[in-house]
Amino acid sequence: MTTPTRRNRLEDEQSPYLRQHADNPVNWQPWDEQALETARERDVPIFLSVGYSACHWCHVMEDESFSDQEVAEVLNENFVPIKVDREERPDVDSVYMTVSQVVTGRGGWPLSAWLTPEGKPFYVGTYFPKEQKRGMPGFLDLLEKTSESWEQDREAIENRAEKWTDAARDQLEGTTGGERADVGESTPPSSDTLESAARTALRSVDTQYGGFGSDGPKFPQPGRLHILARAADRTDRDGYRDALEKTLDAMAAGGLYDHVGGGFHRYCVDRDWTVPHFEKMLYDNAEIPRAFLAGYQLTGTERYAEVVEETLAFVERELTHDGGGFFSTLDAQSLDEDGEKEEGAFYVWTPAEVEAALEDERAAELVCAAYDITASGNFEGSNVLNRDATLEELAEEFELDEQEIDRRLESALDTLFEVREDRPRPNRDEKVLAGWNGMMISAFAESALVLGEDSYADAAIDALEFVRETLWDEETGRLSRRYKDGDVAVDGYLEDYAFLARGALHCHEATGDVDHLAFALELAETIEAEFWDAEGETLYFTPEHGESLVARPQELDDSSTPSSMGVAIETLLALDGFTDSSFEEIAAGALETHADTIESNPLQYATLCLAADRLENGLLEITVAADGLPDAWRDRLGERYLPDRLIARRPATDDELESWLDRLGLADAPPIWAAREARDGDPTLYVCRDRACSPPTTEIDEALEVLAEKRRETEIDGIDEDDVPF
Repeated sequence: MTTPTRRNRLEDEQSPYLRQHADNPVNWQPWDEQALETARERDVPIFLSVGYSACHWCHVMEDESFSDQEVAEVLNENFVPIKVDREERPDVDSVYMTVSQVVTGRGGWPLSAWLTPEGKPFYVGTYFPKEQKRGMPGFLDLLEKTSESWEQDREAIENRAEKWTDAARDQLEGTTGGERADVGESTPPSSDTLESAARTALRSVDTQYGGFGSDGPKFPQPGRLHILARAADRTDRDGYRDALEKTLDAMAAGGLYDHVGGGFHRYCVDRDWTVPHFEKMLYDNAEIPRAFLAGYQLTGTERYAEVVEETLAFVERELTHDGGGFFSTLDAQSLDEDGEKEEGAFYVWTPAEVEAALEDERAAELVCAAYDITASGNFEGSNVLNRDATLEELAEEFELDEQEIDRRLESALDTLFEVREDRPRPNRDEKVLAGWNGMMISAFAESALVLGEDSYADAAIDALEFVRETLWDEETGRLSRRYKDGDVAVDGYLEDYAFLARGALHCHEATGDVDHLAFALELAETIEAEFWDAEGETLYFTPEHGESLVARPQELDDSSTPSSMGVAIETLLALDGFTDSSFEEIAAGALETHADTIESNPLQYATLCLAADRLENGLLEITVAADGLPDAWRDRLGERYLPDRLIARRPATDDELESWLDRLGLADAPPIWAAREARDGDPTLYVCRDRACSPPTTEIDEALEVLAEKRRETEIDGIDEDDVPF
């Protein structure tokens, strides 16, 4: 046998995930011809480990096994160990994840696969503990048994590898479904999974600085914030609320947030949220404000509403196409005073620059004290603004009342903004992406309801109509993904349909325009037609009619954007009551198919956990029979945290409803509208959950009492006091 390679080659790679494993005693190889040729020359199996840098269980397996000398010796002696970053090589990940889903009925990361030297899989799984526990085989034992089988039962292994490869090829060539391993009876995850996710999130909160994890970098992770918010509302414990507020406060005060111009940068490179990676992404500035809206509804903290308002103002000012759609990104780099490209040059300040901009030494001192602007700096000799002092502390230091301090700071920031506008600007990526626009449309539409600002609904509608006009084909019922300078390209993915359908539904809730609801239903119907595999009971990321790839991937986990499958399921459940479709059956089937994966690590699949909770508890339907939603009703409903709320607008009378039904192509009123007309000509509210409805009422206070009762029906146990880190 050829002597094993004695060097871990991952130190030569650029992928952060691969470099994380460069110090392992395992002789990891990247996926390349050299590694594959080594396996062929040595005639030993490949052990393939696929993951990504933020994967929790990938790190667990590294700590338990890949950092273990005993495991490393077996791997290095009997296998060629290959490490793959799924974000860098989704093609490799897709091939073997497809095998895992076909053979076991589930998938997840880390993906562990044993391959012949030709790359044909003969054993697959996900996370394995080093030693056997909780019904899972031990990784070290698996390695030893696999190596023994390779030597003693090679023919059986190769026959299995051929069979599995044929199954993978069937899947890759567009054959949906496929034979699934018998994994026994399964059901969709219950609300217990949400509780488990919330407990895990709580235990991972950085109690000193907020956010998740005790080391940098810090990522926003809105899905986890929604998990905490849901748990805070559904339990009688303060731990979840405290964790949510700690993180929202840190994100609003630190360098993640642009205090001069509004909006959020991508992430922070440190634990305490001081220095960001300065790129601004549309999706972050859509999803983060939605988390702040939830925080505002739960706590009433005005700063959270201000952050949303300032962020939306930034998007309208700097990321909005003249036609109404939203652009994709602003670069992290821009030109400095010497004409050189520097990261963050547009955003950072020195004390001298602040004083020159304000032309007032005392005002400059106040800004520097408030935002921790020092001569030494916190970023390469300059300063990222971080709100480091309270109004009370500043009032005492500068001998002014808090209102005056607040007024002067606001005026000073306005001046800094005007001065900053003369700096060389970061480049803007002017692609208009359907899915990212869908996220931003939801943020604007929800803000219109929560903050009572009609202009936000106008911005949402402008963007929705722009995307519909440029990227939607009415004849085929298909969506393209990208528009730029008149050019349209790329078939839409599940995220494009799901995020845009959710945004269209939110526009209907905010405005009562049936056209937005009709568009949401059209998108949902295409989701069923193009992405739903009835045999395999799953939602794929790529459309059935689209380009033939090596695999049709599925997106279960939340990454920088929410799980497209999770958003699709939530949206299908919301739309189910408006039609006689099978949307709820699709949602339940997809959740059931992936139940084991979700339950194995619920927090990794936050959006799917929220979707499963919505399936079990049902939507909180608020049918409004009126010619319009009274402002007082909108304000009272908007100020309350009702995450499973669906405002179902409908005309006041059944006669008026007929035109809506014609627009939707329905012969009869769907359940959410049937027999729910206005009483005595007055705007009327119906509050229902799981097909159980309150009596109709024309009084908002009565409706709110019913809402409170139905909220209590979904309370969960909460957490033990020992689990609360605050």
